[in-house]
Amino acid sequence: MKPESHLFAGVAVFFLITDAFYIWLAREPAGAAVLAVSFGMASVISFFCAVNHRRKGERPEDTEDSAVHERAGEVDFFPPRSGYPIAVAFGVTVLALGIVYGVWVFLIGAGVTGGSVFGMVFEFAQRDH
Repeated sequence: MKPESHLFAGVAVFFLITDAFYIWLAREPAGAAVLAVSFGMASVISFFCAVNHRRKGERPEDTEDSAVHERAGEVDFFPPRSGYPIAVAFGVTVLALGIVYGVWVFLIGAGVTGGSVFGMVFEFAQRDH
């Protein structure tokens, strides 16, 4: 994850420098905001990769002399099936419709979305490690 961290840090620095020149030369707030958000997102990804590298160490694919079998084994837990993603999509749709039609539809969508996200996060929380 170290090369990825450096890559996204470079992207973040690029957006920061571009944003500074854009603010100085263009003086247009929308473009400056977009570049600032792009800097923030690249920084978050770089930070995530750096923290994962510190926590988990080097991956086998980061070394020159690694073999394919070094990465074999269980990768992670993937749920077999769940209805929660469909419920989250429905809740977000109702939430977006609430922006158009009124606060009461928005609140219903927020409740459905919140409950569905909560269910999706904690659906497999009790599984054995």
